[in-house]
Amino acid sequence: MSFSPQELMARAIQLAERGLYTTMPNPRVGSVVADAEGNILGEGWHRRAGLPHAEIEALADAGDRARGATVYVTLEPCSHTGKTGPCADALIEAGVAKVVFGMEDPNPAVAGSGLQKLKDAGIEVEGPLLEEQCRALNPGFIKRMNLGLPLVRSKSAMSLDGRTAMASGESKWVTGPAARADVQRLRARSCAIVTGVETVRFDNPNLNVRADEMALELLAAESAAEVQPLRVIVDSRLRTPARAFILQGDAPTLVVTTPGADPERRQRLEKAGAEVIELPADSAGRVDLLSLLQELARRQCNEVLVESGATLSGEFLYRGHVDELIVYVAPKLLGSTARPLFELPIERMGSVLPITITEMRAVGHDWRITATTDIER
Repeated sequence: MSFSPQELMARAIQLAERGLYTTMPNPRVGSVVADAEGNILGEGWHRRAGLPHAEIEALADAGDRARGATVYVTLEPCSHTGKTGPCADALIEAGVAKVVFGMEDPNPAVAGSGLQKLKDAGIEVEGPLLEEQCRALNPGFIKRMNLGLPLVRSKSAMSLDGRTAMASGESKWVTGPAARADVQRLRARSCAIVTGVETVRFDNPNLNVRADEMALELLAAESAAEVQPLRVIVDSRLRTPARAFILQGDAPTLVVTTPGADPERRQRLEKAGAEVIELPADSAGRVDLLSLLQELARRQCNEVLVESGATLSGEFLYRGHVDELIVYVAPKLLGSTARPLFELPIERMGSVLPITITEMRAVGHDWRITATTDIER
């Protein structure tokens, strides 16, 4: 069965999506090898950092049939050597006649050089094709390469009356199991999960990815949970308890504090297994959030999920550091004394923070609202 170029790139995008939870810090990439009539000869996708890239997988699947064929790939083939060799060289050696790419690679180490290497070898190059859909595969990778910052999602759960926890701090469970499974999948696609010390002290969360709670096919869930995201605690005065659940298990934990932190508290947390670093303080003496995001980008974090209480989530939002806001709304009322979703210092209508709702859908008995922020500070 033959396919059009658009259909073949759409198939490559579908393949790339299979790496949604596993490729970090690399981008998610899919590739298809087809003959001149549009018949598929081979397919591949990047499965995990350190393993062969999508083009290599597709070429191996096609075998000798790749010679003279057309390769469709969602991202420009790399031209540099990292944990694997350059894909551009592999395409040249395979004798392909044409490469159709979805988007150029924003990585400065590539940035058009892969396409140029193919052209110099006499391979026909076309693209971009379905660029918007290809870019949607890797929003965090693109932002990190362009701005030196990760993409930030803020996740919160609230009642219908806009409350996230009782006045006592009790919050389990505002939402139902379907919403909690959705959060597990959000965690799995993230390189880091950021929370505040108050959340650690009051809720004592693990903030890890649990395969049995993801509501995915078992093999896919186990693969997604195999590499755990970095757990990050914003703790300006090192008040994290050494026995907190977040310091336990196989997932790494980073405690971020301000200069001059208590050496005894630091030593206690390091003994408990945490990495402790100092970052600059903001004008209020708390960890500067922009410095934190720059540090996470330096650690190759593409997508970061903020899971915290009203104070830290509100600060991320108010400072303009949130790219995507995800709010789960439960069909229940917590009452006027319960805690608000965000703590935001807004007193006048002229100071409200604008957001754009991009999606609203049912998740079990709850609703998930996804929005982008239009905040510049």
